[in-house]
Amino acid sequence: MLKQGLVGICLLGCLQASPVMATESESTLQWQTHNAASFQLAQESKKYLILDLLAVWCHWCHVMEATTYEDPRVIELLKQHFIPLKADHDARPDLAERYRDWGWPATVVYAPDGTELLKRAGYISPDEMVAILQDIIEDPTPQGSQLSYPEQVAKHASLEQSLRVKLQQKHSRRFDYTVGGLDIGQKFIERDSLAWDLVLAAEGDTKAEQRARLTLDSAIKLIDPVFGGAYQYSTHGDWQHPHYEKIMRIQARYVELYTLAYQQFGEPRYLQAAQAVVSYLLEFLSAPEGGFYNSQDADLVPGKKAHDYYKLNRAARLQQGLPRIDQQLYASATGYAVDALLRLYAVTEDKLLLDRAERALVWVFSERRLGQGGFRHDRRDVAGPYLADNLIMARALLTYHQVTADRQALQHALQTGDFIGRYLKHPTAGLVSAADSGTPLKPLPQLDQNIAAAQLMLDLYEQSAQPRFLVLAEHILRYLNSSEVALSRITEAGLLLLDKQYQALRQDAAVPREPANKSKTFSAGDKSA
Repeated sequence: MLKQGLVGICLLGCLQASPVMATESESTLQWQTHNAASFQLAQESKKYLILDLLAVWCHWCHVMEATTYEDPRVIELLKQHFIPLKADHDARPDLAERYRDWGWPATVVYAPDGTELLKRAGYISPDEMVAILQDIIEDPTPQGSQLSYPEQVAKHASLEQSLRVKLQQKHSRRFDYTVGGLDIGQKFIERDSLAWDLVLAAEGDTKAEQRARLTLDSAIKLIDPVFGGAYQYSTHGDWQHPHYEKIMRIQARYVELYTLAYQQFGEPRYLQAAQAVVSYLLEFLSAPEGGFYNSQDADLVPGKKAHDYYKLNRAARLQQGLPRIDQQLYASATGYAVDALLRLYAVTEDKLLLDRAERALVWVFSERRLGQGGFRHDRRDVAGPYLADNLIMARALLTYHQVTADRQALQHALQTGDFIGRYLKHPTAGLVSAADSGTPLKPLPQLDQNIAAAQLMLDLYEQSAQPRFLVLAEHILRYLNSSEVALSRITEAGLLLLDKQYQALRQDAAVPREPANKSKTFSAGDKSA
């Protein structure tokens, strides 16, 4: 049980941005922090800024660090004309969400006023980088469009019928009917597409059930047969060419969807898949302090492909060592782990899972709690508060309430929902990924986070019968249901899930009712952020 004494230990004063923190690498570049002071420095020195947004688990990030940013030509150009910024994608959810479509690594070049001159995805060789930098110096005309807010949001929270039809068509057309997953070169579980098929299958749609089963059966191939845990994705249009990094967000997605599939179809292999992932979390990503680590590197030796390592058995792997585990403790990573543990507990009733989830919750409340119901990301944040940590922790608390009927957990989830609405609400529609950090880059909503947030608010309303959460959900839906946002991707079944849930609750909204009762059965619409 959550202890009555759990209270916030940090006031909002913790959110002040830290000054520029320079670190000197072997290349002698003075890397700066992405914050207001760095942009001020660029304006004063009349230099551009270049952001190296990397992930500590990313193979090509390691390669680019060891090659491109060690090249003397690159170093000289950067020293003369640029303020070099470095940020860890996992430590900066605001930047990670803003530039997710360009990772990883993501390279962004700014004018001193914050105008994005260039955004590039993936590895850039030294020769390419030299050419890019010289081109910008000679002609700083922005390349590509600026990230911006939609010109027009939806007038209503309900999904227009024409958009609904287009989204349904996209969902069925972009499925890979040969090996499962989306019909693209990278193979991974697209959470909302699979969840929507599970919903349709539960209503008797046999084609949707076939799609769901094909993806579930194929995606098991990305679970490490030795240590457990799910790799992030596979290339070559199949499930046999994994990129070996293991990220907490992916682990939580696997546990959520395979426990749902087990409850729906009763297939033991789906339960075993979820158990293999949780076993990995408990053995490798569980921190002694009580929280959970966020990721494990793809490479045993940074920058060197580890295909041969992952072919080894357990004893042989352990003899060679383990790929690096990022031991930063983020509220979001621990929240993901809590939700995963509780979902598996709900179908197995293994008390050890519940005990570990409770210990993690106690740690988060002790070490990452802000005032007024919010959560910070790390022990000390450069920016924030971030939407991700608060979404994920609110979901974990709501899941705890659903599994245990603990009313205090529900109250904590409601408080975090209020914190989100108070500090992260865009004035027009939607939620922004982070509070304003003082840089020229103004916070923007992000599609996946707003889908997760709308589902959370609808669930909070359903559990509490408090109308303000329905109102906030509608504020988010008006952003999501604008055609510019809704049709911005090859498929987005999350909007279909949302609309179905919203229409059902809307029909009940005028009818006085009691809050929902405890339930150990989850639906595919209950989304972790």
